[in-house]
Amino acid sequence: MHAITYFHGTFNYCQMDAPKYEYKKILFRFYSNLLEESTVETLWALTIDPVKGYYKLDNIPFYVPGLASDDIILAEYDEDEQMMTYRELVECSGNSTIQVIVRDAGKDASSLRADFKKAGCPSEGLNERYFVVEIPVGLDYGPIRKQLVQLQEAGIIDYAEACLADGHRY
Repeated sequence: MHAITYFHGTFNYCQMDAPKYEYKKILFRFYSNLLEESTVETLWALTIDPVKGYYKLDNIPFYVPGLASDDIILAEYDEDEQMMTYRELVECSGNSTIQVIVRDAGKDASSLRADFKKAGCPSEGLNERYFVVEIPVGLDYGPIRKQLVQLQEAGIIDYAEACLADGHRY
């Protein structure tokens, strides 16, 4: 058994003969309620089992509904798309994904993201008005949700729970 520690894309190999893990870009084609149109998004994923087609998502999805980072998915090469393409969810990570739109022009997305980071929630920004927040498995979503509701009621943001894991449901 090989000991591997994974920290968002960086591997610490404890043995010289540790297996080589590869990253793959995976295509997701879906209807976006947020964008109100059919769309595509690509996400990086770590190859878990190439024979079975299992991959572990390494991004927080910006638009893909129902998925979160660290979820295990099934993907296969699609001739029409000419790339690896998502087929189905294999295993939920327990992480959740929250989509955030900054409505208040006077509020900076980076300061909001910093506040969520202090609460233990990493995020990825698309631009100065849109970002996604990850609620890690095991983190109490209650205080984060309270903060989201307060920001929404103040007219600063709108948010959507794009992927809410069972452990984060109220």
